[in-house]
Amino acid sequence: MKERTLVGRSVARREDPRLLSGRGRFVDDIALPGMLHAQFVRSTVARGEIASVDLSAVRHVPGVVAAFTAEDLELGDITAQLGRPLSEYVPTAMPVLARDKVRYVGEPVAIVVARDAYAAEDGLEAAKVSYTTLPPVTSEEAALAPGAPLVHDEAARNTLVDVSLFATDGIDEIFASAPCVVHVDSRTGRQNALPLETRGVVAHWDDREEQLVLQTCTQVPHQVRTVASRSLRLDERAVRVVVPDMGGGFGQKCVVGREEIAAAAAALRLRRPVKWIEDRKDALSASFLAREQHYQVRAAFGTDGRILGLDADVVCDMGAYSCYPFTAGIEPLMASAEMPGVYKVPAYRVRGRAITTNKAPTAPYRGVSRPQYVMVVERLFERAARELGLDPVEIRRRNVITDFPYTGVNLITYDPGSYLESLNLCERLVQDEGWYEKQATAAAEGRHLGIGYACFSERTGYGSTAFAQRKMQVVPGFDISEVRMDTSGAVTVTTGTMSHGQSHETTMAQIVADELGLDIGKVRLHQGDTDRITYGWGTFASRSITVGGSAVRLAAAKLGDKLRAIAAARWGIDADEVELTDGAARRRDDTSEVLTYGDIADIAYLRAHLLPKDIEPGLAATATFDVFTDGTFSNATHGVVVELHQGTGQVEILRYVCVEDCGVAINPQVVEGQCRGGIAQGIAGALFEQVTYDDQGEPSATSFMDYKVPTAHEIPDVLIHHLETPSAFTETGAKGAGEGGTIGAPAAVLNAVNDALRPTGVELDHTPVTPETVHRALSLEAAS
Repeated sequence: MKERTLVGRSVARREDPRLLSGRGRFVDDIALPGMLHAQFVRSTVARGEIASVDLSAVRHVPGVVAAFTAEDLELGDITAQLGRPLSEYVPTAMPVLARDKVRYVGEPVAIVVARDAYAAEDGLEAAKVSYTTLPPVTSEEAALAPGAPLVHDEAARNTLVDVSLFATDGIDEIFASAPCVVHVDSRTGRQNALPLETRGVVAHWDDREEQLVLQTCTQVPHQVRTVASRSLRLDERAVRVVVPDMGGGFGQKCVVGREEIAAAAAALRLRRPVKWIEDRKDALSASFLAREQHYQVRAAFGTDGRILGLDADVVCDMGAYSCYPFTAGIEPLMASAEMPGVYKVPAYRVRGRAITTNKAPTAPYRGVSRPQYVMVVERLFERAARELGLDPVEIRRRNVITDFPYTGVNLITYDPGSYLESLNLCERLVQDEGWYEKQATAAAEGRHLGIGYACFSERTGYGSTAFAQRKMQVVPGFDISEVRMDTSGAVTVTTGTMSHGQSHETTMAQIVADELGLDIGKVRLHQGDTDRITYGWGTFASRSITVGGSAVRLAAAKLGDKLRAIAAARWGIDADEVELTDGAARRRDDTSEVLTYGDIADIAYLRAHLLPKDIEPGLAATATFDVFTDGTFSNATHGVVVELHQGTGQVEILRYVCVEDCGVAINPQVVEGQCRGGIAQGIAGALFEQVTYDDQGEPSATSFMDYKVPTAHEIPDVLIHHLETPSAFTETGAKGAGEGGTIGAPAAVLNAVNDALRPTGVELDHTPVTPETVHRALSLEAAS
């Protein structure tokens, strides 16, 4: 691999001067001549039949230009497919605007378009929608009950996915004879990904290009283009999706929404630009949510603490519809395939189900089931350690994978990692800071300090092979990059990934600049434009550097080959006698012989007659990259120290330690930012955030008065220590780093809380852990 000079350094983020000085350009900053504003009439009932939609009064509201129902726009549905039999997966069509039925509070029923946002809101109030209200299905128990009302007529027992991927022969006998069997029954709260920038779109028709242009904040611009073209019955060429700066996504924006398509349809119908910006109320209650899952899991252990088997039943509440393109299978299939994680599990059985309820649909959210199943497995190890009289860190040591490559009982092959090393180092860092002594002192004073750990891996670099194993009909995986040099020697690079805060403008430029021996200031990244990017799958599953960055490096290497070839031809030597450094080609045997990149570009573009016949004019190279293995696996261990406050039940995090290994860290500062941000979101799920519904399907959280979000006061400083096990399956040696913080935090926090609660005899397996729950537990101890 080429010697690194920029990769591995904390180069200053190139995006920051623009973003921090207010010169960023987000969807809501876009203003076009004659632009109209859209809002949506939304269902006020969770389940019902639409008796009538009367928009006549809406059209007479001052400032309102138009109002459309599903019948007016005649749009094609959004349907996500898996190539599985109906016994395993039931596809459900999601109409862009509800027709005939509504299936959750907030479902869009009609779109109102007005001269300004205020008139659009006024128009909503004039809409008259009548429903025949039906009893909603608002819980797992209600959905699976015999004779339950059906959210979708075609989905028997309200089940969209029911798969049993693994069942080791003889597993029942293993559990029957095991000296130690422990159980965990765990539920996790429904959450909102809560990006700082809500969803939005500006759509307009471009007469010159004969294109419908959508400027929208999405992680998957090419998928939005595909759905929009099909729904609107346009050639895909006739739809262009452009993503400006984006204020977060976290998975919520890696699926295709309905509102963006409806706004585009209105713009096409009216031949005027239409803007829709989601307000925070709709973002909290009617946007894509995440996380609500139920795990019933047992594990068998020997007397030596080694795990003998794992048996799991997983139910994921996916809300009213499957998301496109991942389907309702995204959560149960992830949990089923990857639950054994970092441990040597010899026998495994799992059933994974996705159910549908009358709640807002779900989308992938940072971690996708891994925060949940890691939490459950880590609770099993804690429980087994207690029953067997073992130290909770020691029982993990005896079970983590240490020999690589390792093929697990789940038929996944894990590439080399530092599972044991991260565990040992994390424990030592906690010990060296004296937290075990402080815990003993606190106990003597009647205070409740707890220490908890979580070990996990994060599968990243999912290629086409890995996604095809899920039997997705739309199979993500590869990425395409073009690296192009202009006549001045400056470089433009394209990527099919899409940054929503991950510093792609910096890290991709580091890769290109290193490969070409170029100043990083000479490299410019283009992303998020379906007319400029050949094709791309966007950003999710920590794939940007692993897959996208690999394509970028390969394209840069191809361009480097051409630069060397042109220079070699000028000097009459072989190309391998030319090296690229400091923005120039140099002879290895005579470094005084120099052709700057400007010199070479001058030949390639302006004096092409000087090129040999076998070298085409221009300086551009394209490359693709895919991962044809099971992917790469980052890993980490998190250690947490908490104190529980007797009077309030408040959980205070005193210390947070993260030892992570994402292979080669392209930019360590960016990796640390990813870790800290992910940990904050993991803590949020462990202790704060939850959307609940009443028995009529009304969501509880429609503002930040109801939806508890941690602030900087509740998020501790995080000590991060990096290990580096380069990946053999990516071009840069990097593994993904985007989701690890979120994956480990709930388990580590919950284990620490339970360690602090040990004197009470109470154990908690559900999240979020609320002060009320902790206060009750501490009160039991005080009463006894």
